[in-house]
Amino acid sequence: MSTLQDIMSSTGGTAGGESLQAVRRRSLRLLRPGRTPAGVAVALTVSVALAAATGATVGLVTGSPFGRMPYRQLAAWAGESRWSDAGPLALALLAMAAGALLLGLAVLPGRTRLVPLEAADPRTVLGLTRSGLRRTLRAAAESVNDVGRARVRLGWRNIEITVVSDADRTGHLLRQVGTAVGDRMAGLGAMCGGEVVVRLRRRGI
Repeated sequence: MSTLQDIMSSTGGTAGGESLQAVRRRSLRLLRPGRTPAGVAVALTVSVALAAATGATVGLVTGSPFGRMPYRQLAAWAGESRWSDAGPLALALLAMAAGALLLGLAVLPGRTRLVPLEAADPRTVLGLTRSGLRRTLRAAAESVNDVGRARVRLGWRNIEITVVSDADRTGHLLRQVGTAVGDRMAGLGAMCGGEVVVRLRRRGI
């Protein structure tokens, strides 16, 4: 097995003198997905609500109906209702839950689906999809002689490579697979973190 720090140190370290952890944290922060769907939903809901409230207010003032909205009945219901009633209390709880959900979406960062890649320019942030990295590392592992097929699992603390083979010299085979995968990661500059762990599984097991 080989650590990511050993792999990256063979390529000369990181750009701009930053540590690997600092570059990885910055890249992950910039590659996080935005909250665009939630923002669009909130903006649309607020726009519709404000338009309906404006129309209802104008209708109440001028005495002309606002479409098919029963604004007089709504105004009478709002005036007669109390906070202790079930209807207003349920609406208030629903609004509080929606507000808490939106605050959570705003505060908690989204989970990126990209693996940051090292770039020569520190102002450039590159990313590779996790499925693409799995395919690339699987191809590197399967390029080793006596390896029938390989499976790659990307974890937060390590990268696990499981190879299927009938080779007798398992120790040499595992080292070859680890070297091939490490070289491919070094060529890509993938900053996954953790260790590259290679496991062997016999055919038919």
